[in-house]
Amino acid sequence: MGVLLDLIQRGGWVMYPILCCSLAALAIIMERLWSLRRSKVLPRNLIYSVNDLLAKRQYNEVAYLCQDGQTAAERLIRQALKMIGHSRLMFKDAMEETGRREAVFLASHLELLGVIAAVSPLLGLLGTVSGMISAFGVVAQAGLGNPGLLAGGIGQALLTTAAGLVVAIPAMVIHRLLLNRVDVLTGDLEDLGADLLESMAAPDPPVILDPRVR
Repeated sequence: MGVLLDLIQRGGWVMYPILCCSLAALAIIMERLWSLRRSKVLPRNLIYSVNDLLAKRQYNEVAYLCQDGQTAAERLIRQALKMIGHSRLMFKDAMEETGRREAVFLASHLELLGVIAAVSPLLGLLGTVSGMISAFGVVAQAGLGNPGLLAGGIGQALLTTAAGLVVAIPAMVIHRLLLNRVDVLTGDLEDLGADLLESMAAPDPPVILDPRVR
């Protein structure tokens, strides 16, 4: 902890927003890793049970299993239960709308994580430029008689660039991995919606042609 505080003090004021970025990125990553677990989105045991009950048309039992609505799958199934008896078109629209809402929830905060990954190295660069200006200002006043003074100032200024990259690189990699995870889960939700459509939607009424139309 003492070493970290020393680095922050040596790096100057820019180290504080970089530190804030690192804490925000860590909080978002931990929250998303928890929320994007399959058991929180599409529990396999629930899906197996619901498929079995749907095959038997035991809709009351399905409603009982999904009554809490704690997962995306449960909320999608509850919406499907409300659409029983409606046309396939209305059923499909309802499934797509619910799926879009769930996809937005799955991707929540990830845009902010991407912003942090992009801004952190820029903050580091800002700190380096500011530090370099200060270092050259000191040299202009003291002269070049002490090269170590310039080297020390430059080394101190580069701390912020290093700090910004330390925050940005993991944030960028994890941001990409989490987006891939969201894509996979969203695709699975779409598959579930399609299965519910086939199992529960009313068949479309037959098209009756006017006998005068040839």
